[in-house]
Amino acid sequence: MTMKVISPPSRRPTDTQLHRIVIASLAGNALEWYDFFLYGTAAALIFGPLFFPVGTDPLTGTLAAFAGFAVGFAARPFGGIVFGHIGDRLGRKTALVLTLSIMGAATFLIGLLPTYTQIGIWAPILLVLLRIAQGIAAGGEWGGGVLMISENAPPERRGFYSAWSQVGVAGGFVLSAGGFYLVQLLPQEAFMSWGWRIPFLVSVIIFGLGIYIRAHLPESAEFEEVRKKGERKHLPVVEAIRRHPREILLAMGLRVAENGGSYVFLAFALAYGKFVGVPQGLMLLGVMVSMTLALATMVMFGALSDRIGRRPVYLFGAAGLMAAAFPFFWLIDTKLPVLVIFAFMIGNSICHAAMIGTQPSFFSELFSPDVRYSGVALGHEIASVFAGGLSPLIATALLATYQAAWPVALYLAFLGGISVVAVLFAREPAPKAKAGALVEIAPLRDRGAG
Repeated sequence: MTMKVISPPSRRPTDTQLHRIVIASLAGNALEWYDFFLYGTAAALIFGPLFFPVGTDPLTGTLAAFAGFAVGFAARPFGGIVFGHIGDRLGRKTALVLTLSIMGAATFLIGLLPTYTQIGIWAPILLVLLRIAQGIAAGGEWGGGVLMISENAPPERRGFYSAWSQVGVAGGFVLSAGGFYLVQLLPQEAFMSWGWRIPFLVSVIIFGLGIYIRAHLPESAEFEEVRKKGERKHLPVVEAIRRHPREILLAMGLRVAENGGSYVFLAFALAYGKFVGVPQGLMLLGVMVSMTLALATMVMFGALSDRIGRRPVYLFGAAGLMAAAFPFFWLIDTKLPVLVIFAFMIGNSICHAAMIGTQPSFFSELFSPDVRYSGVALGHEIASVFAGGLSPLIATALLATYQAAWPVALYLAFLGGISVVAVLFAREPAPKAKAGALVEIAPLRDRGAG
């Protein structure tokens, strides 16, 4: 593998400025992903009977709700293309303000939707349309949120700093799960009639706060360098596909276990808990405890990737997912609170955290700065369609068919295997850069070997 060493940007932020960027990016990410994750939690718990009342089997309604969940993921590549173009042409900050605006509006409107008993078939139609809007926003969000930190961080500590962007993502899920944990403490009738709407309606406050935070973020140092040099591409998405096809495919493969596995642990697991008779509160508590712990382990794994490389850490997470697939469901089946929470800790705080904590630096180092937003968004979001988007749907269908968890565990192991293969084919993107220079993987056309 050949590398090219390019001069660092003319101005990188000071440590104090970088810390402010990290905090602001983390907060903005948490607020946006709070909105996005609300649907997954609601789909597992209440959207089936409220918007998709199909037959008498509750799993059938949940299956229909997760189908709407998957449709939102199908829109994510479109959002990645649109906002990747905006991010590479106009700036990371501009794209992030737009994604949060769309996400906030869609989430608030979900909280106002009439249910199936009130307006019939229009209820699920409108819900799915708003989920598509959420998907478009999410498709453009992740790449920008990651790059705002990774493009300002020193190369030798990029793994540590960029992992904080994922802390924001996890924080969003903790907030959404916490919101549902609180409202489900209401009497069942109140929760089903109006209580579930509260976490969605609160998003209007979150939207205003998030826009304020993002509007005051500085632009990333590496994008400013690209803009100063006049290196912005007219069609960055096309250029990313032309120059980085292998990297896009690798990013997709790396994403499968992380994204597909996480939505089995975070969304489908809540439905599985209902199926085997575990209290909803205990399942939500397991999610919250494990994801809260993951806030620390993500950063730990990101920092570890600076020391030993991205590939070993990511491989540990993907292989760990395969090993934990069956024990995860065995522990939930016990219905013992300590073991149920421990199951979520294995899945979320260790296996998923190792992958998602390393992912921002791993992905950003695969692409050159002038097309980085587009390249990262393509690899990240195309994989999300058939990984995270379909995994709760497939898992629920397997459970409904076999009335057992073992097919879902096999499916989890399959997802982990895909990412293990991708890690083995990936090249180490050299996290330990020499002082005073940025080491970047050369585009394919610059490499001497095929």
